[in-house]
Amino acid sequence: MTILDVRGISRRFGGLHALSDVTFSVPKGQIVGLIGPNGAGKTTFFSTLCGLIKPDSGAITLDGTSIVGQKPHKVASLGMTKTFQNVALFAESSVLDNVLTAGLLRHDVETARERALVCLDRVGLKSVAEKMAGNLSFPERARVELARALCTDPKVLLLDEVMAALNPVEMQEIMDLIRQLRDDGITLLVVEHHMRAIMAICDRILVLNFGRLLADGSPRDVANDPVVVEAYLGRSAEGHA
Repeated sequence: MTILDVRGISRRFGGLHALSDVTFSVPKGQIVGLIGPNGAGKTTFFSTLCGLIKPDSGAITLDGTSIVGQKPHKVASLGMTKTFQNVALFAESSVLDNVLTAGLLRHDVETARERALVCLDRVGLKSVAEKMAGNLSFPERARVELARALCTDPKVLLLDEVMAALNPVEMQEIMDLIRQLRDDGITLLVVEHHMRAIMAICDRILVLNFGRLLADGSPRDVANDPVVVEAYLGRSAEGHA
């Protein structure tokens, strides 16, 4: 069953073709990686999917509903949420309250609070629920951002560099969590620069090149594609950190 269908998405900024005729579909329950160098269009594409940027042309369907032109909160209410690489928490509020605000999309305050505690437990932060968000480490803030996204009860979760600045142990914990979320029925699109991680957790890899979809295949196929290896990895993915 297709949960996300993208057809001919294009977006220009002046003379720059940020996205050019991007087309693919994602079955429910897949973990799909999105890779490419800086400037490839990954951030623009994620922002287009979640409603922050309106495409110039093309169609995006989420679980059978067209979402092109919808505001981000509407896209979230339909079931697609994005984490942000530059995490912006309410520093003077508790960790719990930061996550609770996302739960208000679907629930009353008390139900949102209960849901927020479940989501914090899921990312391993229930013990710091009452701590001020401004006192968290960067890895902890990234986990709060993930808990906040989970609190919207997404069908599709867009993860933007959630493993940035993590040590190997923390990275493995996030990889395990991503797999668990997939097993729970959430479909995930993951932008990540850690090639070993993305090749290990993803069922499929999309490669963007100057706004165009250069490759779409299994991690093994993409890692062994000479064009991809030369353009993005520089060498075999087996040895790329």
